[in-house]
Amino acid sequence: MIRKMFFAVLALGFLAYSCSDDDDIVVLIPEAGTITGGPFTFIVDGTADFVTGISTDPDAVGTNRSFIVTDNQGKILGLPPTNQALEGVNFDEAGVGICLIWYIRYENGLNGLAVGENANNLEGSFDLSNSITVNRLGAPDAGVLSGGPFTFIVDGTPDFVSGISTDPNAVGTNRSFIVTDDQGKILGLPPTIEALQGVNFDGAGIGKCLIWYIRYEDVLVGLAEGENANNLQGSFNLSNAITVNRIGKPNAGKLSGGPFKFVVDGTPDMISGVSTDSNAVGSNSTFVITDIDLNILGTPKTLEMLEGVNFDNAGRGVCLIWYLRYEDDTNLETVTNAEDLTGTFSLSNAIRVERGPNADVLTGGPFNFKVDGTPDMVSGIGFENANNRVGTNATWVITDEDLKILGTPKTLADVENVNFDGAGVGVCFIWYLRYENDTNIATVTNAADLTGTFHLSNSIKVTRN
Repeated sequence: MIRKMFFAVLALGFLAYSCSDDDDIVVLIPEAGTITGGPFTFIVDGTADFVTGISTDPDAVGTNRSFIVTDNQGKILGLPPTNQALEGVNFDEAGVGICLIWYIRYENGLNGLAVGENANNLEGSFDLSNSITVNRLGAPDAGVLSGGPFTFIVDGTPDFVSGISTDPNAVGTNRSFIVTDDQGKILGLPPTIEALQGVNFDGAGIGKCLIWYIRYEDVLVGLAEGENANNLQGSFNLSNAITVNRIGKPNAGKLSGGPFKFVVDGTPDMISGVSTDSNAVGSNSTFVITDIDLNILGTPKTLEMLEGVNFDNAGRGVCLIWYLRYEDDTNLETVTNAEDLTGTFSLSNAIRVERGPNADVLTGGPFNFKVDGTPDMVSGIGFENANNRVGTNATWVITDEDLKILGTPKTLADVENVNFDGAGVGVCFIWYLRYENDTNIATVTNAADLTGTFHLSNSIKVTRN
């Protein structure tokens, strides 16, 4: 506010002066006029900042003159007497804040014109010009950007970020978010959190995005889509980056190798020659070993670990080896059966590992027949899990109660064609046998005398009354 104080009393708008018979006494009325130049904006960064181009009004009036530098409350910070002295003031040293530059014309006897006083309290004959503002800003500081990282599956479903927050202590006149690729190329400049949360990252395809927060001053060069954030020029500061991974839908591809057949005999059995698909996709990977019912028996992380598994220890039966590619939302850590997997994942084909021989478990029966001359045949015999049967050779074995072999029908159809009425009164047992070539089934007469590598199932009783 320009404040004018006059020692002389103005009357009726005339130029103030008094006359006597002997002398003419003229009392000057100071007029500072208008100063031009600025405003100025500087960054307090340790680099000296000077004003230039300020000029005073050529019609200014007043015996004495000076520039006054105040804060925005009027406190006098400096009194450079000339334009040259004013241009020698280093405003960077004043720290962050606002300065005002004034021009004063005044007469002798002015009170309060001193550093530390307040220009609002000047008393005397003076006039203050308009003020020129000098903004002393802190160096831009984007602070810490919080939230993320984010991982999205590129599958045609829109993917948006959320929960990102900027630093409340960030400094800088202008602000924006910057979305770049992992090489710094600027893909987007959402100006607000709301705009950032409206970006559909699924539309960017597979790859990696980085989200930055920038605070900057005028004028910043290079802040435009298609430019590179590494080439920005001006007064600015970038926050840390938040990563947005845009990955393809997991695909375990094809697992190659096998199948494998081992004999359970106490000798360690390891697989080899298994390989994964080079085009497999997914953030995480592991092998999964299940039984035939998909109960998870182990999850070796690497091929080396898989090749270190001793399948002989698993006993008789069938194992399946799968390859799994999955994202962090998959429940592999807690699930016990592969059928219960949830989340984002892909299982490869399975490689079969047979640990045999294994005759599995027979179902059906028992049977009770009356020996009356009417043919009696069994039916409805099956297996608890037919896929679990292992062994190079197979046959059915019918014995009496003393395990004497009465017959060895090759197929289940052959078993169902046996007329048990013809055997007379007594008890028969039906067994299923899986065996290797070293087994003596061709020459033995009693099942108790079987030798070699074989496995007999449970028996089904046939009673002939």
